[in-house]
Amino acid sequence: MLIPLNMKKGKTAFDAIKTYTVISIGLAIMALGWTAFLIPNEIVGGGVTGIATLLYWSTGIPVGVSVFAINAVLLVIALRILGAGFSVKTIFSVAALSGLFSVLQYYIREPFVTDRFMAAIIGGAMSGGGVGIVFTQGGSTGGTDIVAMVINKYRNISPGKIILILDVFIISSSFILFRSIETLVYGFVVMSVASYTIDLILTGNKQSVQLFIFSKKAHEIADRIGNETGRGVTFIKGTGWYTKSESDILLIIVRRMESPQLFRIVKEVDPDAFLSLNNVMGVYGKGFDSIR
Repeated sequence: MLIPLNMKKGKTAFDAIKTYTVISIGLAIMALGWTAFLIPNEIVGGGVTGIATLLYWSTGIPVGVSVFAINAVLLVIALRILGAGFSVKTIFSVAALSGLFSVLQYYIREPFVTDRFMAAIIGGAMSGGGVGIVFTQGGSTGGTDIVAMVINKYRNISPGKIILILDVFIISSSFILFRSIETLVYGFVVMSVASYTIDLILTGNKQSVQLFIFSKKAHEIADRIGNETGRGVTFIKGTGWYTKSESDILLIIVRRMESPQLFRIVKEVDPDAFLSLNNVMGVYGKGFDSIR
């Protein structure tokens, strides 16, 4: 059956709307974490937002304005050095994030939490969570990411190391402004929590598991898994050493978030089934990650 061209375009448009909606949600979470918890408590994190926070407390320039101005310069440099293929999602993220900072900082004048350590934890988690959500959609918040890519083009230094060095330098600079070791420590707490949250979201989004199912109703379980989850099932012939009888073993690989549905199916079909669940380091191919 041929799919009409307009239907393909509709599906593409829907995917694009979905992607940019998710990116916008991630940016909103990030901006709220900064404006409601970090900036009002004079806590400086990493990245361009950290620089913008320093400028805000030293000059009074709104964070949204600084974020836009700094990123605009970096984007121009990136377009000249990295080429016109630079991600449109990054340009969208920079513009949207600047707007969100401007609006939220205008309305949020007092911190949601006055305990600075708690604010560093919550703000760092929201900042990292927002960035992680953006990353899952192939987007970027710009800033130090752009600097890292430009440097990496000319020097054999990993982007991760460049970003880490820049973040440490930005956070350390807060001591010059606030003259407080406590503020410095809170900044590094934000950096650590944000980094951990980003990794948690990215790995959690891709983590897969491998199931072995031993059941007398293997065919019925396989049919339901195929029909209800769309995942493939592999039959393996095995022989029980104790019973000396052959049996079918099901091998299934799915995303971790899909495993509860498989357990429900197995329980409904054969409550006496025997299952083995294992984490796998990486899965590549149709329905999973692409081979790089």
